[in-house]
Amino acid sequence: MDVRAGVQSAVLGGGCFWCLEAVFEQMKGVLAVTSGYCGGHLPDPSYEAVCRGDSGHVEVVKVDFDAGVVSYRDLLEVFFAIHDPTTPNRQGNDVGPQYRSAIFYTDEAQGAEARSLIEALMRDRVFADPIVTEIAPLPRFYPAERYHQGYFRGHEAQPYCSLVVAPKLAKFRKKFSNLLK
Repeated sequence: MDVRAGVQSAVLGGGCFWCLEAVFEQMKGVLAVTSGYCGGHLPDPSYEAVCRGDSGHVEVVKVDFDAGVVSYRDLLEVFFAIHDPTTPNRQGNDVGPQYRSAIFYTDEAQGAEARSLIEALMRDRVFADPIVTEIAPLPRFYPAERYHQGYFRGHEAQPYCSLVVAPKLAKFRKKFSNLLK
């Protein structure tokens, strides 16, 4: 938790970090989004090492947010709406353990909130298949290379961005207009 009053961090993995970053950057109450890697065994992983799929890391975003403006629950609800938490080790055409659905909590309250929301989503049968999202205490977070930060903003016309990231962003804007900056 950040020492500034009301500022917390959420660390989430749900496919390519470019998609998550583009969405969370547009949420009210979000102060910063950093793409990175988490949950693996390799110290100081590189993008190339993570992409090989054998480092154990997940592509994640660290979302610093003002809990007085937006709740952790709001972040999680957006997270579950913009990725498929039922497919192990993949999101669409992105395949490998680095694309698994994961929530790395910073304290027990976040862990309990994540488990509670998953239970509600499963009880309400929001998804046809079981949710396979990993929930674990936050290990070390490694920021991704500089060229990954703010990637969508600088590469909107790139095919992956226009075909994969942009539709997720549009879905977020439509479904969560009340949470837009």
